[in-house]
Amino acid sequence: MTIHETSAIRGMAESDRLRSRRLRNRIRHEAIQLGIVALVVVLLGMLAYAVKAGLAEKGIRFSFSFLANTAGFDISEGWTLISDEGVVPNLAQFSSEMSIASAFVTGIFNTAKIALLAIILSTTLGTMLGVGRLSTNWVVRNLCFWIVEFVRNTPLLIQLVFWYFAVVLRFPPMASAAKLYGGLIVSQQGIYVPTLSWSGGVSTLSLILVTATCVSVLGAVFDPIRGMRRICIFAAAVCFGLLIATGGMTVDFPVANKFKASGGTSISPEMAALLLAVVVNSASFIAEIVRGAIDALPKAQWEAAGSLGLSRRDTVNDIVLPQVFRVVLPSFGNQYISLTKNTALGIAVGYPDLFNIYGTIANQTGHSLEGIIIVMASYLILSWIISSAVYWANRRLNPMGVSR
Repeated sequence: MTIHETSAIRGMAESDRLRSRRLRNRIRHEAIQLGIVALVVVLLGMLAYAVKAGLAEKGIRFSFSFLANTAGFDISEGWTLISDEGVVPNLAQFSSEMSIASAFVTGIFNTAKIALLAIILSTTLGTMLGVGRLSTNWVVRNLCFWIVEFVRNTPLLIQLVFWYFAVVLRFPPMASAAKLYGGLIVSQQGIYVPTLSWSGGVSTLSLILVTATCVSVLGAVFDPIRGMRRICIFAAAVCFGLLIATGGMTVDFPVANKFKASGGTSISPEMAALLLAVVVNSASFIAEIVRGAIDALPKAQWEAAGSLGLSRRDTVNDIVLPQVFRVVLPSFGNQYISLTKNTALGIAVGYPDLFNIYGTIANQTGHSLEGIIIVMASYLILSWIISSAVYWANRRLNPMGVSR
């Protein structure tokens, strides 16, 4: 046997030993993981049994059957799902004759509504504050700095109380409500905004205009061809204007009477205060995320843009922010999840969010444990949805830098 053959046999034997060692390590690792999962399941089972036994001793039965009972209470605002036999579920205003399950759906709807609006508005405001923190204008830079520092270092609950009692409830009464440009009405009874509605009927021209508007909006958002964003925005505005002018869509403007307003869409004082508090608070944290990401960019980016003759505004819009949003999306996702959970503070001002409605249901039915499980599961699902959406967006923006 030659030296080469001996070396080859030894190499094969060493390779077999390495594969065997890796297989044993993998089996041991998976066995440890399965053991931990089994231990957690056993502990949860023991906890569930102990809780059920404790409730049984007090004559309380652990069951979710109470969800089918009639609620027997009203909710100041919010929609829920109703369905007739053989009909697709549709939205309807909640009433006391509906089930407790419908009340939970109303709470989830109100929480998701606030969260979605707050995510959009806080991202916009936070980006503006973050860019303003680095402005060359002394007034703008220091104003953004003190706003961010003040909001970040005061509790959200105190901010919510301030917005509700010191701002929203100080709006003028309906008789002398402030009527702003565009049909916006601001009063103590709430904020009323114009509403777009489909005028009924489907025509070829309406479908073409709707399609053109949607395509233009998508083009403005994603900007597939560099420099086309402004053209897409202009095209979307023109198509949307033609859609209204041709009667495809109508604008329902609110009209203020002496005691109330009719038409449009109303935002209750409680919802307005909660939305303001959550948006401003979250925007301050998003501003710091954006500022840190901009500071982390190499200074050569700014110098290269200046050498090309780009203004500071064009540099920020076309060079800096596109790079920043590729980096900050995971941090934004964490802030969005925190924002969604912070909506539970709406109970302090009487906004009927999920946690507030749970309190009413628990007081009336006594099924507080079952109710809190539903609430926790609902917030968990909302967090998963937000996390999945951010992960999807991150994969689209960073296809090579996201772990699977």
